[in-house]
Amino acid sequence: MSNGDMNFTFKLWQAADKMRNNMDAAEYKHVVLGLIFLKYISDSFAELYNKLIKEGKDAEDLDEYISENIFYVPLKARWDYLQGNAKQPQIGRLIDDAMSEIEKINPSLKGVLPKNYAREGLDKQRLGELIDLIGTIGLGEKENISKDILGRVYEYFLGQFADAEGKRGGQFYTPRCIVKLLTQMIEPYKGRVYDPCCGSGGMFVQSEKFVQEHGGRIGDISIYGQESNQTTWRLCKMNLAIRRIEADIQWNNEGSFLNDAHKTLKADFILANPPFNDSDWRGELLRDDVRWKYGAPPSNNANFAWIQHFIFHLSPTGIAGFVLSNGSMSSNTSNEGEIRKNIIEADLVDCMVALPSQLFYNTMIPACLWFIARDKKNHRFKNRRSEVLFIDARDMGIMIDRRHRELTEEDIKKISDTYHAFRGEPPRPSGTPPSKEGKYEDIAGFCKAATLEDINKQGYILMPGRYVGTKETEEDFEVFEEKMKRLTSELSAQMKEEKRLNEEIKKQLSKIGLNLE
Repeated sequence: MSNGDMNFTFKLWQAADKMRNNMDAAEYKHVVLGLIFLKYISDSFAELYNKLIKEGKDAEDLDEYISENIFYVPLKARWDYLQGNAKQPQIGRLIDDAMSEIEKINPSLKGVLPKNYAREGLDKQRLGELIDLIGTIGLGEKENISKDILGRVYEYFLGQFADAEGKRGGQFYTPRCIVKLLTQMIEPYKGRVYDPCCGSGGMFVQSEKFVQEHGGRIGDISIYGQESNQTTWRLCKMNLAIRRIEADIQWNNEGSFLNDAHKTLKADFILANPPFNDSDWRGELLRDDVRWKYGAPPSNNANFAWIQHFIFHLSPTGIAGFVLSNGSMSSNTSNEGEIRKNIIEADLVDCMVALPSQLFYNTMIPACLWFIARDKKNHRFKNRRSEVLFIDARDMGIMIDRRHRELTEEDIKKISDTYHAFRGEPPRPSGTPPSKEGKYEDIAGFCKAATLEDINKQGYILMPGRYVGTKETEEDFEVFEEKMKRLTSELSAQMKEEKRLNEEIKKQLSKIGLNLE
């Protein structure tokens, strides 16, 4: 995002947040994001509406909008009508009615849009001010769509709300740099992309962006997801709709373990950030599940249930990249060590990345990335059987504020380039070469290609720090000599200053009749 766009979104957030008053961020989130969505579809509709009028066509013909993949917006749901009534006391009811009418005409949005703007606890004066504020953004016109202005505003607001909500908010939002790193590493160009705990849909958005940025066609990937929180599922559906991304995103209260909405799906790519160390996943009801091929996961921690769920849903040549807590790399309690050993010995682990701290909004628990590959033999890449790449990225990233760290573009490129080189990546679909030239090499303190025998010797613990060693710090003689000169000079200056201070003290003491000699 350019500095201009960042300043714009930052100012927009500040203005919107001022209107929150005493409303909880978790509640206010849906008020704001629902209005942003409404503004977007209204702008998109208005542009095509005006075009149809100029061409002498029926601008109220629903089929004209369906053929252009644009949502039809009824008269009293259009932004100019709502903004014209923004100061009216019934504005909340008008917005609720607008949302209901849009859902009736556009079945793909059924049950998605927020419809509680008329509630008593929502200050109608501030709601009107918010409508006026959002009215200043051009969102749906072609030029702004091409720049993904709304997508950027929406994504920025998701992050800010996650920050404002703290632990609860982060459950629906994975930091953009983590999502970008995952997509850059597994490169979901073509095939089925799946996330069984998809939150607000960031993994899908980045997958589509990746395909676009590297010359692929959006239609080459199919998207599948599931979310157990209904309000988060709504955010996801809106997040995808504003980018015109078609996806099969299912919601049910039970979640992916108890009610798998895509039971027969075998995905080519899995991208996910499941809840860390989830102790309330009701594993006691699934002791003999077919997914637990490598061992029954403990009922008080879902980490290895998620890993085996991902493996179960991978195609024979599929690859999964996902986030888990660091404990998943070393825990030996409640059968977890045995499950990890079985997965390693099945030669499914392709790469492990230790992440820096303070990347997430919802937890301070240290995290890592797992990459699971069903076919390490020669599917598109070199034969990597009996090898695992370890990357220690704990020292990477920059602090963007007092509490949060972010991986830079250079960090993401360095990590993903290392993985691509390890895989022996061929030219990309766009004809561009792999992002790193030459063969993979171990770098002390950063990366190491270890054998299964090495991992066995470490007791099947997957922490990269155990394998990569320490950074080499070599200083040639000139550097050493230069340091000595500087230190000697500093020491000399300190001694002179000490001597001067001693003389000054003696003078002052002598004035009052004291003599230290």
